[in-house]
Amino acid sequence: MSTNVTAVLNDLVETSKDGERGFRKAAEDTRDAQLKALFVSRADDCTQGARELQDVVQKLGGKPETGGTVGGALRRGWADIKSAVGGRSDYDILAECEKGEDVAKKNYSDALEKDLPADVRMVVDRQFQGVIRNHDRIRDLRDQFAAAKH
Repeated sequence: MSTNVTAVLNDLVETSKDGERGFRKAAEDTRDAQLKALFVSRADDCTQGARELQDVVQKLGGKPETGGTVGGALRRGWADIKSAVGGRSDYDILAECEKGEDVAKKNYSDALEKDLPADVRMVVDRQFQGVIRNHDRIRDLRDQFAAAKH
């Protein structure tokens, strides 16, 4: 069975857009200046990743996805951060970001199991490595904030 490469990439565009919105919401909710800067940086990385994937879709002759969906966001793990209300702790915000990154890791891993052209696979794999780094950084910060609570 042939892989619909455009559909796979567009799913990752949605994942990136959801991450962008989730990290921007996290930046708004945190009161910690360093976390705010980290979240804005991660959101910008997601924006760049989505643009790169959209460019690949266009080069393949497809119609690039332009954004995530609310339903998609619910499925991709950013639901809690998007519906967050003020007063949440930085630990809680980090925990929700990590959940979102868990879903992103799974989506990229699933994409890499598909039959992708070598040049497309390189882009997806490089972005996947960035998702893993993001996830691990968020997880480590969450653990630091958890330790500080006790």
